[in-house]
Amino acid sequence: MSEAIQATGRRKRAIARVELTLGQGVITINKKSIDDYFPRPQLQQIVRQPLEATQTTARFDVSVKAQGGGVTGQAGAVRHGIARALLEIDEAFKATLRKEGFLTRDPREKESKKYGRKRARKRFQFSKR
Repeated sequence: MSEAIQATGRRKRAIARVELTLGQGVITINKKSIDDYFPRPQLQQIVRQPLEATQTTARFDVSVKAQGGGVTGQAGAVRHGIARALLEIDEAFKATLRKEGFLTRDPREKESKKYGRKRARKRFQFSKR
């Protein structure tokens, strides 16, 4: 593996373009360290899950460009992208990543707003009189 491996991850409205290179395990998201970009430990853990599952945490440097959605969606998108990039590097990781569910794109999206309502399902207050 001489050049960087690229992959795209998606979740909700978030898109993450992930680049894996050989290195010491540094994770950079939008030119910030993972600790600065995702201050919550749960989100940092979500991002690191595919690397921990394949025991490659200290082997690769991860560079990510994340856009759209919220912080949780972006963390899920980054996880999805890292898993796809690891699969390109070594096909042997497929069983592990598939079993953990990191290769499956979460299909849940925001339901669209309906006319005559406040949101997708919320109604205006009913008054009998």
